[in-house]
Amino acid sequence: MSSQSLSHVQKSFLKYQHILVFIAPLLFLVSVLTMAPTPSGAGMEYWLQYWWLFPVFLTGATIVNTVGISGSALFVPFLIFIFPIFAHPLDSSTLVKVGLISEAFGLSSSAVAFIQYGLVDRRLALTLVGGSIPFVVGGALLSFVIPDVVFHALLGIALLAASYLLFTADLGHEDHGSSGSDHAAATDGGVSASLPNDPGKLGPAGVNTADDGTVTRVDRDGDDYTYTRGGYLRRFANYSVGGMFQGLAGFGIGELGIISMLGTKVPVRVAIGTNHIVVALTAILASLVHVFGGGLVGGHSLSLATTPWNMVVFTVPATVLGGQIAPYVSNALETSVIKNFVGVLFAVISLALFLMALGI
Repeated sequence: MSSQSLSHVQKSFLKYQHILVFIAPLLFLVSVLTMAPTPSGAGMEYWLQYWWLFPVFLTGATIVNTVGISGSALFVPFLIFIFPIFAHPLDSSTLVKVGLISEAFGLSSSAVAFIQYGLVDRRLALTLVGGSIPFVVGGALLSFVIPDVVFHALLGIALLAASYLLFTADLGHEDHGSSGSDHAAATDGGVSASLPNDPGKLGPAGVNTADDGTVTRVDRDGDDYTYTRGGYLRRFANYSVGGMFQGLAGFGIGELGIISMLGTKVPVRVAIGTNHIVVALTAILASLVHVFGGGLVGGHSLSLATTPWNMVVFTVPATVLGGQIAPYVSNALETSVIKNFVGVLFAVISLALFLMALGI
């Protein structure tokens, strides 16, 4: 296929991504309703039992995708503390699995939306995903053999660290250039000659890498960002530790990853967009290991029949919708407001998890 054909396919995909993104959960729901192993005699009452999870996961997905962190960082604590009040307790493996499956769809949805905005460095994202794969798999396999008390303690540590990192991170939006006279968007949807323009993208969007490694990126609004991809070693350290927690608890790589990108001078909106690709792909990988990998380490084996399908039929569409809403919220609101709210919430949840681990 020629480069012109690929460009046409990419532009068509981005133009109609809202439709294509919503087809994915629709196909998932059809597959679950028609083929998923369910309890004998399961009828309409079984499938509608957890309808109230839809607004909860919609709100959570919008919040975490706006900040660029893992959805399970909110979903897993919710399933530990709030869900049993209205339903019943879930074992650690099941609640992580529900969180990861929901997160994988939500972050994939949001990642496509950020790509459409021109805010994803795909070369950087694929490098980070490749380096984190063994750690994600290792963490997911570890989750099958550790006791719940250790799981809750590690979860608390991860959330406490995420809370601290969020409070210390500068997620302001003052890191991009202005679309002023020199960088103004052209009337034909391009940009002035001093900035890159990619005809395969919607609006004024493009990227160029200079010989010295300096990257110049232009988003759909005509704002430009300049940075380098240096600092791979520092990011690898963060993403390896985060990857272990991603596999173990369903989150961690997003929280540590966003901090490492900001620490290596990647502009915040590009860091958030790129982080979505990393977290989405690692969440999909971790989900597969959680569903099929128990027997590999001598732990309890989770079959498809153990998945609470009447939960995910509501959580998956909710996270997909939240993922599509997030880029607009990120562009309209000060990210620091949501960041501080999530940071306080993480600190409170981590305290509750420590008390639970201590049996208090």
